Amino acid sequence: MSKDRLYIFDTTLRDGAQTAGIEFSLEDKISICGLLEELGVDYIEGGYPGANPVDTEFFDQRRTKKATFTAFGMTKRAGRSAANDPGIQALLNCEADATCFVAKAWDHQVTVALEISLEENLANLRESVAASVAAGKESLVDCEHFFDGFKANPDYALACVKAALDAGARWVVLCDTNGGTMPSEVREIVGKVLAVAPGDRLGIHAHDDTGQAVANTLAAVEAGVRQIQGTLNGLGERCGNANLVTLIPTLLLKPLYADRLETGIDPTRLQRLTQISRAFDDRLNRAPTRQSPYVGASAFATKAGIHASALLKDFSTYEHVPPESVGNERAIMVSQQAGKSNLLTALARHGIVLAKDDPRLERLLATVKERESRGYSYDGADASFALLAHEVLGTMPSYFTVENYRASVERRHNAQGEEISVTEAVVKLRVEGELLMSVAEGNGPINALDLALRKDLGKYSGRIEDLELVDFKVRILDGGTGAVTRVLVESRDGSGERWYTIGVSPNIIDASFEALYESITYKLLKTETALGTTDKVA
Repeated sequence: MSKDRLYIFDTTLRDGAQTAGIEFSLEDKISICGLLEELGVDYIEGGYPGANPVDTEFFDQRRTKKATFTAFGMTKRAGRSAANDPGIQALLNCEADATCFVAKAWDHQVTVALEISLEENLANLRESVAASVAAGKESLVDCEHFFDGFKANPDYALACVKAALDAGARWVVLCDTNGGTMPSEVREIVGKVLAVAPGDRLGIHAHDDTGQAVANTLAAVEAGVRQIQGTLNGLGERCGNANLVTLIPTLLLKPLYADRLETGIDPTRLQRLTQISRAFDDRLNRAPTRQSPYVGASAFATKAGIHASALLKDFSTYEHVPPESVGNERAIMVSQQAGKSNLLTALARHGIVLAKDDPRLERLLATVKERESRGYSYDGADASFALLAHEVLGTMPSYFTVENYRASVERRHNAQGEEISVTEAVVKLRVEGELLMSVAEGNGPINALDLALRKDLGKYSGRIEDLELVDFKVRILDGGTGAVTRVLVESRDGSGERWYTIGVSPNIIDASFEALYESITYKLLKTETALGTTDKVA
């Protein structure tokens, strides 16, 4: 049985750019465009040429190799022709393959917001699409406020769809602009739109204001639309857009859709999904959401001991798809709820193989539980768990020891009379008996300690050159200024691998230093394993 082709339209660089706190540079756009090409989406909407310098420069050359490079803009202004409208001309003269026009499909918005007649709005739509087609560009129309418009005046909403198609639009996209439509409403309304437009000319553009953008998109697909619009990691205005990182694997891996539909994304590209999602967050300088479906670090994590035991016998008991199908990995967490099954699986992940009746396993389990009772948490600090396991099992190499350290913060006036803070850290450590001392200044005590600790590791210095501190999180476990503090440090290196280490102490500096120390130690252990100089099988 032949499958219907479903097209994937990415609007990260346009609608995603409306996210609060997000400002894409030209280099950001070029880099993200590369990620989208790597994923294999059909359309990449790059922005609004003429609206700002970055978007205008982005469209001064074709930025895609395979995907349809798409420019976004408004239909022509009332009272002037398309040939005399600067916005339309910017779209037609840029290096885009396609133009996507936004047109209001809600009669209330037409008369109140645009202050024009309903017929004039249709005329503007027709002329804009016709100009794009005449210029040799594929034309799309985003029917803004379509679902609210349909509920208020279905005849006019459908007239907008028909006007766009009659003028030559390849796609008419039904937009749930305020994100308030329910999936059942989407399914019902799309069914009625199919009376005037075939499904292979219709798209869906859903916002996530009720947390149902993915559900609304799937409802529209089930009803018959054959283009979906969304963004990487659900980026977008207010609560975001439909998350393509969730939609794509659902469409490719769930038989309900996979048996009837095909996309331009093959299984090999799908296996890059987790890496692409995290690389995108890296570009935005934000930590990936650990509980994101499919790609989150916790998406295939199991904590309870009884679940871990069942998982080892049959992965499908707690995994709806194989984690490797989306480039993720299984993580059986280590915690106070852990049993031996958790430990064995977590140890194996680090190349440590023990028999289930090995007495050292009981000792490790007891150590984990005792440390967690003091505030440690190895759920999200797998690197620290690996170090702890090697220590308890007696297989931990000795790289360096810290003799002492100190950090000072001084508030003073500079030569211009301005108040400034100066932070300095001193770290003394031994490498193979040699005492090394490093001094560094930083933005604060943690930054200064991090710089001083990595400044001189003797013979190991070359092995940590690509080590980078990515994120630093502090949690107070008890109230008051004397509370126990837990610090989680996220690190990465040139290979792109990330790891998490933890420190706990009533003193935030001590807790931070412990997490930094373990990050460097894990990096050394990691590089030693790569060099093949450590046998990690206990």
